Amino acid sequence: MRALDVAMGRGRHAIAMAVAGFKTFGVDVRFDAVREARLGARAAGVHLHAWCADLTQHPLPAARFDVIVVTRYLQRDLFPALRAAVRPGGVVLYETFTTAQRALGWGPASPDHLLEPGELAQAFERFEILFYEEVSAPEAVARLAARRLA
Repeated sequence: MRALDVAMGRGRHAIAMAVAGFKTFGVDVRFDAVREARLGARAAGVHLHAWCADLTQHPLPAARFDVIVVTRYLQRDLFPALRAAVRPGGVVLYETFTTAQRALGWGPASPDHLLEPGELAQAFERFEILFYEEVSAPEAVARLAARRLA
């Protein structure tokens, strides 16, 4: 099964998926992060297909991944690409900050980087929502697990 970690940073989730046996791909716009992720994968004894790209300029392939993971990252114009990149029957796992994070006094403050209440579930409304929650402590995040319908 193929897994993709979007905005993977140093590859914490990508490496874990590779260790779990997924053929794992990771993408990040920062070259240094991609390099560190590849080094981390090598140290863990796994292979990571990693590349540096801006996904608005280099789109994801359609229906290619069984699992897509996005954590601590929000770029709303990528929602259609993420929905299209997961295979029918595949799952998107997504977690990122909501506007309630501002009240905690740390983390992102820009509306560009904070989900509105219910926004994440709405972005995947044509998927089967397997799990969804929004919490406000110890951090304000929305979490989603959604399966693309066949």
